[in-house]
Amino acid sequence: MRAQRVRALLMGGQACVFYGAAEFSRDADFVLLADTANLTRLRKALADLQADPIAVPPFALKHLRRGHAVHFRCRHPDALDMRVDIMSRMRGVEPFANLWRRRTTLQLATGEEVDLLSLPDLVQAKKTQRDKDWPMIRRLVEAHYFENPTQPTPAQVRFWFLELRTPDLLLELARRHPAACRRLSAKRPLLSYAARGESADLEQALRVEETAERERDREYWLPLRRELEALRHGR
Repeated sequence: MRAQRVRALLMGGQACVFYGAAEFSRDADFVLLADTANLTRLRKALADLQADPIAVPPFALKHLRRGHAVHFRCRHPDALDMRVDIMSRMRGVEPFANLWRRRTTLQLATGEEVDLLSLPDLVQAKKTQRDKDWPMIRRLVEAHYFENPTQPTPAQVRFWFLELRTPDLLLELARRHPAACRRLSAKRPLLSYAARGESADLEQALRVEETAERERDREYWLPLRRELEALRHGR
C-alpha cells in the first residue's frame, strides 16, 4: 500500500494488535479514499500482491462509495492466502479526509511505517452487531487507560468517559475527574450513575447502550445486505 502511495489506513484486528489489544486475525482490513486516482494506485498494489477479488460485491468505485466492503485473496508467495478487505464508508465513522488527518503512524522495527485509524476512530468502527467486537472495544480502551495512568490530557479523559465499557474503571475515573464526569453526562447519560457511584445501574446502562448500538448497526446494514443478495443472485 505504501509503495504504491495508496491513501489507506489499517483497521480491524491487525490495528487492534498495534494498539495493545491482541486479536487473532487472518485478514488485513483497510479504509481508503474512494476516488478514481486512489483506486488506480490500489489496483497496482493488488497486482503486486497477486490479489484477486472474492465473493461480492465486485471491485468497483460505486460499491465502495455505497458502503460495501470488497474482499481480495492474495496469491503472492510472501502473502499466500492472506485476505485483504477494503472499505471507504462505515456507520458512524467520519469521512476519510477526517480519518486521514487524525491517523496514527507507527514505525516498525524494520523501519517501515504503518498508517492506522486513530484509536477513537477504530473504537467507533468496532461498534457493530458482531459479538467479537464489543470485548475488543473494552480491551482497546482499557489498554489506553492503563498506558496513561498519571496526568492524562483533557482529550484522553474525555475519550475514556465516552468510550470506557468497564464499570470499575468508569467509577474510578468519575472519582478522579468529577467535574468532567458531570459535564460529559449530557453526552453519555450513563455517566450520571458513575458520578453517584451506582455500580449496578451503571452495568445495566452499559448493556442497554451496547444493545442499542447493535440494533443501529443491524438497521444500517439491512439495505446493504439486500443489495449483496441481489448481486449474488445476479452473479
